[in-house]
Amino acid sequence: MKKRNIVIYSLALLMLIATFATAATNATRESAGELIDDSVITTKVKALLAKDDFLKSFQISVETYQGVVQLSGFVNSQKAVDKAASITKSVKGIKSIKNDLIIK
Repeated sequence: MKKRNIVIYSLALLMLIATFATAATNATRESAGELIDDSVITTKVKALLAKDDFLKSFQISVETYQGVVQLSGFVNSQKAVDKAASITKSVKGIKSIKNDLIIK
């Protein structure tokens, strides 16, 4: 009977430790909803940039993390930088834009 109680207490303690470890690792990551929202934002921005006749010839990378959109790549003019930012701002759900486009 004593061994049985030790095993039960040990299992309960292991489950408690596992629960805390799981909660701690999820605290720093995005939730599933945030991850999906970021994917949707990225897809919408990429589609709008590809649809634009002026910008579609440039390779502009789009990444989104927690609603912050980062634009990166090379363009030919400040006009292209401004237009890419303007198009990106039109997408709902964006918290801010980090425009790292470089004029070559």
